[in-house]
Amino acid sequence: MYPYLRLARVIFSARFKPRLRMDGTSELKMRVWPNDIDTYPELNNGRHLILMDLGRIDFAARSGLLKKVHQLRWSFVVAGASVRYRRRLPHWGRFILKTRAAGYDHRWFYFYQETERDGKICSSALIRAGVLSKEGIVAAKKVLEVLGTEDWAPDLPRWIQAWIEADELRPQL
Repeated sequence: MYPYLRLARVIFSARFKPRLRMDGTSELKMRVWPNDIDTYPELNNGRHLILMDLGRIDFAARSGLLKKVHQLRWSFVVAGASVRYRRRLPHWGRFILKTRAAGYDHRWFYFYQETERDGKICSSALIRAGVLSKEGIVAAKKVLEVLGTEDWAPDLPRWIQAWIEADELRPQL
């Protein structure tokens, strides 16, 4: 089940946090609840990705993107992910979810996200995400223009470029 109460809390609390620039980092303090665990009991690997949604929503809300997307009747879409699991997050354990925008290409934004506990990275993910209108994917430059942040133009790190290239080699079934 999707964590709608957590989602509402993230959106509501974003109003009281400092605004984020596109080069900023969102940090959410979280806990592993009983509905997050698998049989071991630890944070389920699929639940990592669902909770990472909340980090991107916080980033979008605090950067002003969430408001603009709703005003223009656009929506968010995830078009790819690469996840690395390093350490377990135990039942009832507290952790921090960090989210930052790593860059963009002509269509997509790339987010780097980490879960951290006791100063150690537990999982990390590269997420390819975009903004969708009735006409299709909105160009990343157009999204930045709408936000008034068109001057944000970081170079995509080489490892992200390599992931994009490798993903393009994947066969289409």
